[in-house]
Amino acid sequence: MQTNQNQQLEPQDVLPDNLPSLGLGEEELSFWDKFKGHLINLFIFVAVVLSIMLVVHKFIAEPHKVSGSSMVPNFKDGDFIITNKIATNYYPLHRGEIIIFTSPRDASKVFIKRIIALPQDKIRIQDGKVYLNDRQINEPYLPSGTNTSNQGYLSEGEEILIPDNQYFVIGDNRGGSSDSREWGPVKKELIIGQAFLRYWPINKFGIILHPLDL
Repeated sequence: MQTNQNQQLEPQDVLPDNLPSLGLGEEELSFWDKFKGHLINLFIFVAVVLSIMLVVHKFIAEPHKVSGSSMVPNFKDGDFIITNKIATNYYPLHRGEIIIFTSPRDASKVFIKRIIALPQDKIRIQDGKVYLNDRQINEPYLPSGTNTSNQGYLSEGEEILIPDNQYFVIGDNRGGSSDSREWGPVKKELIIGQAFLRYWPINKFGIILHPLDL
């Protein structure tokens, strides 16, 4: 038996649009309940952000303020920089890099200096010049005619071998810096990180380069 082509199929049961929706047992939240929900979400968000910031500060990067004049003319009192901690932990340090480290004499102080000699380098200071492995180094970041004097750790013309995991550092202000010339090489475990970016003053904003020619 064939179906009559004019016969209309029964439509599926639907609720008319003008009928009220069926209640499912849910109650409208009060203003206080909504406020508490938003407050909890905000607290979780802030906690996550702070946790990320702490991880970044601890292991990746940290802001520092330059204090004093030991790195004049390249860095002045009040400059703000970002210290790259990853570079110190996972990549070799290089001559000419500027590092931030804990003072070998006072753990409450943090210094900024430039790496001049690496482990197993031989260094001497003679006639106001710095020699590495028997070659005078070219330091383009210093004003012309800068004289590098000896201090308590090195005698004039004396050559020393830098031990493993230690670095010989000197401030760019050669006449006003307490550094390895006075208290010897810095142990690697004291190094916090490499000066990576200067963000203040704004006219000095940029990546910090570390040229050192041998």
